[in-house]
Amino acid sequence: MKLLRRLALSGLFVLGAQIAAAQPGGGGPGGPPGGGPPPCWPPPCVPIDGGLGVLIVAGIALGGKKLYDYHKHSSDKKIG
Repeated sequence: MKLLRRLALSGLFVLGAQIAAAQPGGGGPGGPPGGGPPPCWPPPCVPIDGGLGVLIVAGIALGGKKLYDYHKHSSDKKIG
C-alpha cells in the first residue's frame, strides 16, 4: 500500500512539473505582454519583503526551541 502511495505521489509531481513547464511565456522581449515599460527596474523583479524576515525569525525560534528541548532531555537522562 505504501508503494502504491509513493508511486501515485511521484506521478503527481512529474505530471505537475510537465504541466508547469508547458505554460506559455509572457510577452516578447522588452516588457510586459501589453507593451510599455517593465513593472520595475532592473527587469528581473523578485519581491523580497517582510515575509522573508518573518520566516527567518520563525526558523531561528523553532531551532532554538528544538536545541533547548534536546539539552533539557539529555540533562534529564544524566541526572536520573
